[in-house]
Amino acid sequence: MITDFRSLTRLDGSDGIYIRVKGEWVYLYRAVDARLQSIDFLLSPRRDAAAARWFVRKALKQPHTVNPRTITVDKNAAYPVATKAMKRAGELWRFAKLRQVKFLNNIVEQDHRHIKRLVRPGLGFKSFVTASRTIAGYEIMAMVRKGQFVNAPANDMGAQRDFIATLFGVAA
Repeated sequence: MITDFRSLTRLDGSDGIYIRVKGEWVYLYRAVDARLQSIDFLLSPRRDAAAARWFVRKALKQPHTVNPRTITVDKNAAYPVATKAMKRAGELWRFAKLRQVKFLNNIVEQDHRHIKRLVRPGLGFKSFVTASRTIAGYEIMAMVRKGQFVNAPANDMGAQRDFIATLFGVAA
Protein backbone atom coordinates (compact mmCIF):
# COMPACT_ATOMS: atom_id res chain seq x y z
CA MET A 1 0.00 0.00 0.00
CA ILE A 2 1.31 3.44 -0.87
CA THR A 3 1.33 6.19 1.73
CA ASP A 4 -1.01 9.16 1.32
CA PHE A 5 0.23 12.35 -0.31
CA ARG A 6 -1.13 15.76 0.63
CA SER A 7 -0.76 17.19 -2.82
CA LEU A 8 1.09 16.74 -6.04
CA THR A 9 3.16 19.91 -5.92
CA ARG A 10 5.76 19.06 -8.49
CA LEU A 11 5.03 17.55 -11.83
CA ASP A 12 8.27 16.96 -13.61
CA GLY A 13 8.81 16.92 -17.32
CA SER A 14 12.13 18.61 -17.23
CA ASP A 15 15.71 18.00 -18.23
CA GLY A 16 14.67 15.69 -21.02
CA ILE A 17 14.92 12.15 -19.91
CA TYR A 18 15.09 10.78 -23.38
CA ILE A 19 15.44 7.03 -23.84
CA ARG A 20 16.24 5.12 -27.00
CA VAL A 21 13.60 2.64 -28.12
CA LYS A 22 14.09 0.87 -31.47
CA GLY A 23 16.64 3.52 -32.41
CA GLU A 24 14.18 6.37 -31.79
CA TRP A 25 14.21 8.79 -28.86
CA VAL A 26 11.14 8.73 -26.59
CA TYR A 27 10.45 10.97 -23.62
CA LEU A 28 10.02 9.81 -20.04
CA TYR A 29 7.64 11.99 -18.04
CA ARG A 30 7.87 11.55 -14.26
CA ALA A 31 5.78 13.03 -11.44
CA VAL A 32 6.94 13.44 -7.86
CA ASP A 33 5.37 15.27 -4.94
CA ALA A 34 6.93 17.95 -2.73
CA ARG A 35 8.68 15.28 -0.64
CA LEU A 36 10.15 13.66 -3.79
CA GLN A 37 7.90 10.66 -3.45
CA SER A 38 7.29 9.08 -6.86
CA ILE A 39 3.75 9.37 -8.16
CA ASP A 40 3.73 8.14 -11.74
CA PHE A 41 5.62 7.97 -15.03
CA LEU A 42 4.75 7.89 -18.71
CA LEU A 43 6.86 6.92 -21.67
CA SER A 44 5.75 8.93 -24.70
CA PRO A 45 6.98 9.05 -28.29
CA ARG A 46 6.12 12.78 -28.40
CA ARG A 47 6.64 15.72 -26.07
CA ASP A 48 3.67 17.89 -26.95
CA ALA A 49 0.58 19.33 -25.25
CA ALA A 50 -1.45 16.15 -25.80
CA ALA A 51 1.22 13.99 -24.15
CA ALA A 52 1.60 16.45 -21.26
CA ARG A 53 -2.16 16.51 -20.71
CA TRP A 54 -2.36 12.72 -20.87
CA PHE A 55 0.42 12.46 -18.31
CA VAL A 56 -1.10 14.98 -15.87
CA ARG A 57 -4.46 13.22 -16.19
CA LYS A 58 -2.79 9.84 -15.54
CA ALA A 59 -0.92 11.14 -12.48
CA LEU A 60 -4.08 12.68 -11.00
CA LYS A 61 -6.02 9.41 -11.39
CA GLN A 62 -3.71 7.67 -8.92
CA PRO A 63 -5.57 6.85 -5.68
CA HIS A 64 -2.86 8.46 -3.55
CA THR A 65 -2.89 11.89 -5.24
CA VAL A 66 -5.08 14.96 -4.95
CA ASN A 67 -5.43 18.00 -7.16
CA PRO A 68 -2.20 20.02 -6.99
CA ARG A 69 -1.90 23.61 -5.77
CA THR A 70 1.32 24.15 -7.71
CA ILE A 71 2.84 22.31 -10.64
CA THR A 72 6.53 22.97 -11.18
CA VAL A 73 7.84 22.08 -14.63
CA ASP A 74 10.55 23.04 -17.07
CA LYS A 75 10.14 25.63 -19.82
CA ASN A 76 8.50 23.32 -22.35
CA ALA A 77 5.77 25.26 -24.16
CA ALA A 78 3.39 22.27 -24.02
CA TYR A 79 2.67 22.60 -20.29
CA PRO A 80 0.77 25.94 -20.33
CA VAL A 81 -1.37 24.72 -23.22
CA ALA A 82 -2.11 21.42 -21.46
CA THR A 83 -2.92 22.98 -18.07
CA LYS A 84 -5.21 25.64 -19.59
CA ALA A 85 -7.12 22.96 -21.48
CA MET A 86 -7.41 20.82 -18.33
CA LYS A 87 -8.66 23.78 -16.28
CA ARG A 88 -11.29 24.58 -18.93
CA ALA A 89 -12.41 20.93 -18.95
CA GLY A 90 -12.57 20.82 -15.14
CA GLU A 91 -9.90 18.12 -14.90
CA LEU A 92 -7.54 20.38 -12.96
CA TRP A 93 -8.30 22.75 -10.09
CA ARG A 94 -8.80 26.21 -11.61
CA PHE A 95 -6.53 27.86 -9.01
CA ALA A 96 -3.64 25.45 -9.63
CA LYS A 97 -0.52 27.45 -10.34
CA LEU A 98 1.87 26.43 -13.10
CA ARG A 99 5.46 27.42 -12.35
CA GLN A 100 7.86 27.19 -15.25
CA VAL A 101 11.09 28.08 -13.48
CA LYS A 102 14.30 26.33 -14.42
CA PHE A 103 15.95 26.42 -10.98
CA LEU A 104 12.95 25.23 -8.93
CA ASN A 105 13.26 21.85 -10.63
CA ASN A 106 16.82 21.18 -9.40
CA ILE A 107 15.64 19.02 -6.50
CA VAL A 108 13.44 17.02 -8.82
CA GLU A 109 16.34 16.58 -11.23
CA GLN A 110 18.21 14.77 -8.48
CA ASP A 111 15.45 12.17 -8.46
CA HIS A 112 16.03 11.56 -12.20
CA ARG A 113 19.63 10.55 -11.86
CA HIS A 114 18.74 7.14 -10.40
CA ILE A 115 16.64 6.30 -13.46
CA LYS A 116 19.28 7.71 -15.81
CA ARG A 117 21.97 5.65 -14.08
CA LEU A 118 19.96 2.46 -14.67
CA VAL A 119 18.84 3.19 -18.24
CA ARG A 120 22.06 4.56 -19.73
CA PRO A 121 24.16 1.33 -19.64
CA GLY A 122 21.41 -0.57 -21.48
CA LEU A 123 22.03 1.39 -24.70
CA GLY A 124 18.32 1.47 -25.50
CA PHE A 125 15.42 -0.95 -25.68
CA LYS A 126 14.19 -3.21 -28.46
CA SER A 127 10.50 -2.40 -28.02
CA PHE A 128 8.27 0.22 -26.43
CA VAL A 129 6.57 -2.42 -24.23
CA THR A 130 9.91 -3.69 -22.94
CA ALA A 131 11.05 -0.16 -22.16
CA SER A 132 7.81 0.66 -20.34
CA ARG A 133 7.88 -2.52 -18.25
CA THR A 134 11.56 -2.20 -17.39
CA ILE A 135 11.15 1.42 -16.32
CA ALA A 136 8.08 0.43 -14.29
CA GLY A 137 10.31 -2.03 -12.42
CA TYR A 138 12.93 0.68 -11.86
CA GLU A 139 10.24 3.04 -10.55
CA ILE A 140 8.81 0.42 -8.18
CA MET A 141 12.25 -0.34 -6.77
CA ALA A 142 12.86 3.39 -6.32
CA MET A 143 9.55 3.66 -4.44
CA VAL A 144 10.58 0.78 -2.17
CA ARG A 145 13.97 2.43 -1.60
CA LYS A 146 12.24 5.72 -0.68
CA GLY A 147 9.99 3.92 1.81
CA GLN A 148 6.73 4.67 0.01
CA PHE A 149 5.24 1.29 0.88
CA VAL A 150 3.83 0.69 4.35
CA ASN A 151 5.11 -2.91 4.38
CA ALA A 152 8.66 -1.87 3.48
CA PRO A 153 9.91 1.19 5.39
CA ALA A 154 12.95 3.01 4.01
CA ASN A 155 15.15 2.19 6.99
CA ASP A 156 14.33 -1.55 7.21
CA MET A 157 16.27 -3.54 4.60
CA GLY A 158 14.97 -6.85 5.92
CA ALA A 159 11.36 -5.76 5.48
CA GLN A 160 12.16 -4.50 1.97
CA ARG A 161 13.78 -7.84 1.09
CA ASP A 162 10.76 -9.76 2.40
CA PHE A 163 8.36 -7.42 0.59
CA ILE A 164 10.13 -7.93 -2.76
CA ALA A 165 10.31 -11.70 -2.18
CA THR A 166 6.57 -11.75 -1.51
CA LEU A 167 5.84 -9.70 -4.62
CA PHE A 168 7.81 -11.95 -6.91
CA GLY A 169 7.22 -15.22 -5.08
CA VAL A 170 10.91 -16.00 -4.60
CA ALA A 171 12.84 -17.15 -1.56
CA ALA A 172 14.86 -14.39 0.03
